[in-house]
Amino acid sequence: MRRIAIALLALTALASGAATPALAQTSDVDAGFRRFLDREIWPQAEAEGVSRATFDAALGRVKPNLKLPDLQLPGQPAKVEEINRQAEFQSPSAYFDEAKVAGVAAKGRALLKTYGPVLKRIEQRSGVPGPIVLAIWGRESGYGAAKIPYDAFEVLGTKAYLSRRKDMFRTELLAALKIVEDGDLTVAQMKSSWAGALGQPQFMPSKFRELAVDGDGDGKRDIWNSVPDTLASIAHYLQLSGWVAGRGWGFEATIPDAVSCTLEGPDKGRPIADFVRGGVTRVSGKPFPASETKATGHLLMPAGRFGPGFIATPNFYVIKTYNNSDLYALFIGHVADRIAGAGPFAGRWQPVKGLTRGDVSRLQEKLQAQGYDVGGTDGLAGFKTRRSIGAFEEKTGLPADCWPTRELADRFR
Repeated sequence: MRRIAIALLALTALASGAATPALAQTSDVDAGFRRFLDREIWPQAEAEGVSRATFDAALGRVKPNLKLPDLQLPGQPAKVEEINRQAEFQSPSAYFDEAKVAGVAAKGRALLKTYGPVLKRIEQRSGVPGPIVLAIWGRESGYGAAKIPYDAFEVLGTKAYLSRRKDMFRTELLAALKIVEDGDLTVAQMKSSWAGALGQPQFMPSKFRELAVDGDGDGKRDIWNSVPDTLASIAHYLQLSGWVAGRGWGFEATIPDAVSCTLEGPDKGRPIADFVRGGVTRVSGKPFPASETKATGHLLMPAGRFGPGFIATPNFYVIKTYNNSDLYALFIGHVADRIAGAGPFAGRWQPVKGLTRGDVSRLQEKLQAQGYDVGGTDGLAGFKTRRSIGAFEEKTGLPADCWPTRELADRFR
């Protein structure tokens, strides 16, 4: 019995010893978080007109939520998360699942009838077409049906202290405090996504303060409960981001092999007539509108050669200001077309043996070391990464598909 008791004591000691560092780390993070709020955020909030009552109500009982993604605990080396949790930067074939796209578009067509007069007035003021506004509403919050469960101050406070983009989230935390101070919403009503975005249009707090508008004439900017406010605010966002009235977002096109996928990107725009002379055609078989041929277009290949190709207008990049993802902007443009009566993509999104976000980051590091501009080693296959891959493939005699494949990554091992 004595031996059993000693063994149990030893196991208890081991278990206690194993748990202590984790508990200590959590305690240290909590204490550091409180110091951060009191010593760094409060003085800045006070200087910007936030009262102590508002500050305490919003942040007095908040603790850091260590379950949120993309956090960097004190003392840990900076790293890119191995798995990407944001749909906009995952598999293009999965993102454009036809059942999902068709469902969003069908609901949008019904709402186009319901809110037709409201959307017409909004387009007259902003120049932004109703289907584009509806598509964003549908993507961001399921036309207002999505649950938004997080405490905005918990999310923003945690990310201001622990995320890789601390400065951005500090700005957003201060903006959230001022939303409450201004009386737009109470602390209890400040619910957000896991990234801190608010309301049906999913505006970050600074964007709410800057761009939300009163669309129903009641004197309030209510993007939580008012559909007209939500729609008008989305349109206002795009209008002030540079939306060009009278132009669409782009065209699905057939991109021949003679047109290199390394020509993609917003910084490589050229008259659409130049693409036509290079052999680019619309998949519909119709010519590009005469009004567009002299205007600037951009090659867009969001899955490299493993998916449909497009000629985008500058309005495509205006949509990207809402969410800096090519897949997101294309989803919005395509769903808007579907709401207006168009059909599915003509091209097929091919499933590609995928890489994790960490794999892509390591591939970016290897390409960057060889002098390629990949736009940063964030593990996201943006246009600079895609075209740099294509340039590497062309240089080494490989077929240029402009996409981070497992086969390409294996060449760098």
